[in-house]
Amino acid sequence: MSTTPPRMNAAEAAYRTIRAKIVSGELAEGERLTEKRLSKDLGLSRTPIREAVGRLILEGFVERQSGYTTRVARFPEDEIAQVFEIRGVLEAYSARRAARHARPEDIAEMREVYAVMAANSPPRSEAAYQVLTEANERFHKIILRAAQSPKLTALMTMALDVGMVVRTYRIFTEADLTRSLHHHGELIDAIAARAPDWAESVMRAHLLAGAARVAEHTGDIGQKTPPPDVKAAE
Repeated sequence: MSTTPPRMNAAEAAYRTIRAKIVSGELAEGERLTEKRLSKDLGLSRTPIREAVGRLILEGFVERQSGYTTRVARFPEDEIAQVFEIRGVLEAYSARRAARHARPEDIAEMREVYAVMAANSPPRSEAAYQVLTEANERFHKIILRAAQSPKLTALMTMALDVGMVVRTYRIFTEADLTRSLHHHGELIDAIAARAPDWAESVMRAHLLAGAARVAEHTGDIGQKTPPPDVKAAE
């Protein structure tokens, strides 16, 4: 029996490796990417590299320019603030709905992901940072799924640049990440308690803390207008 991994496994490995290099800054914003170079660096054929780059383009990590040129995506600093403001509205509502509609298995999965985050927070290595980043993504996706709102899912998909959100995670300090971990734990408690107001307030606090760090990082220390209360939208 052949021990060669299936092509999709190679594509997934390429995707994860390239994305990690972008998130860490090893591949800088605007840097040109070529299949030949990536194939050599990763020790993979061009086919899985091509699939991985296509996926990264869809997620906003990579941009395709004229011809076949691809580069690591750039994002203006003011767009980071916009992303947090949009998340403040949509994810607060998502947490509120999740507190009403989450299934026991959703809550169990949140606890499982939280345990991974706790074990890697604050991260002491690049590998731990990658694990923490992916676990954070997964945690928020579980809450969105638990909200059981296809329209909300569609809005989140259209409004948010996954690549931007993940890369922004790099600006947080150890204190920020510790506070974030506590927020995730409290979100689980609020959702498990079927307490929409509590869940919404924790998510709002979680994202406002992130927005404050972004404002400090970009030099925009002006007071941001907090996201509107979303209770009336439910």
